Amino acid sequence: MTTVDADAATTVRRYIEALNCGDADQIAACVSDEFVNEHVSSLGATIVGRAAYRDRLGPFLSTFRALRYDVEQLIVDGCQVAVAYRMSASWHESGCDDSCGRPVALRGMFRFKVESGRITHRADYWDSADFLRQVRHPELKV
Repeated sequence: MTTVDADAATTVRRYIEALNCGDADQIAACVSDEFVNEHVSSLGATIVGRAAYRDRLGPFLSTFRALRYDVEQLIVDGCQVAVAYRMSASWHESGCDDSCGRPVALRGMFRFKVESGRITHRADYWDSADFLRQVRHPELKV
């Protein structure tokens, strides 16, 4: 493994650890000012910039409580890192108290680009229909 590979892997592992700790400031510190957070899921939305990402983290973490990403595989090619993950959380609709959370477990894939010790781009791939089935969304006809 080259130094670039090791640095990229370390940066991504630090980011995933921050996600698992649920600290929005720690998570945002792992990304660049021009960070692109791309969601390819039909339920996701892409945003650009660390500040915009940090603003979104609070609501995300309060909706997905006890968030945990378990790495199934991490593949590094220079500054590019791919992570197959298993995500689990307790999903809470807006205004929902602790008693009404629904368990969610999704498998997905992150694709990262790392430059100068910061993540500049993250693409997140996961199955929206699987998520909706788990939270028993009334609009899903499956």
